Amino acid sequence: MKSSNILIINYKNYEEIAGSKGVELARIAEDISNELDKEVILSPPHCLLTYIAEKVNLKVFAQHLDNVIKGSTTGFIVPEIAYGSMIKGSLINHSEHRIARNDIKALVERLRTLGMISVVCARTAEEVKEFSLFKPDYIAIEPPELIGSGVAVSKAKPEIIRDSIAAANGIKVICGAGIVDGSDVSAALDLGSEGVLIASGIIKAKDWKGKIREIVERL
Repeated sequence: MKSSNILIINYKNYEEIAGSKGVELARIAEDISNELDKEVILSPPHCLLTYIAEKVNLKVFAQHLDNVIKGSTTGFIVPEIAYGSMIKGSLINHSEHRIARNDIKALVERLRTLGMISVVCARTAEEVKEFSLFKPDYIAIEPPELIGSGVAVSKAKPEIIRDSIAAANGIKVICGAGIVDGSDVSAALDLGSEGVLIASGIIKAKDWKGKIREIVERL
């Protein structure tokens, strides 16, 4: 049984993970996840979703889904099609891809019906409170001004994690924004976070194996 705390690696659209490099990162993450018995989830770009899901035995999440119908919706990412393509869940409303409140609610409900995991991203504790009413599996608190900054929310703004957990109505809260090392992860968990969402802190690291291990060991 793996630890209940999770690491989600958001690949974003960084050039470092294009093509076979994305699979290389996935396999490193899988090895460390298995060795340390910790939950690691991968969130690659849409073009790599099934490609990576076929290569490793880790959950793969979409970075975004669209609240549109199945069928004649060219260019959109539809939950039901993602489900049929080995995808286990999705980020929703990331600060780099914000969507309307009614679409957040509808997507959480569609994913729940499909048995997929929803991770709704929020910028403030007030948004956490609002989104918690939709009953997602997780809410990720990420102050946008700290994303990619290298300044961890768990150290720079610990109060936003505490306030978000208090506002979450029992929904699991994870945190992201600026997390780059193991001490940032430990600080987040000490505040009550149940995991971390990391992008550049891992993707831009020179030593993927060393960095992922450093993060996962703290979960």
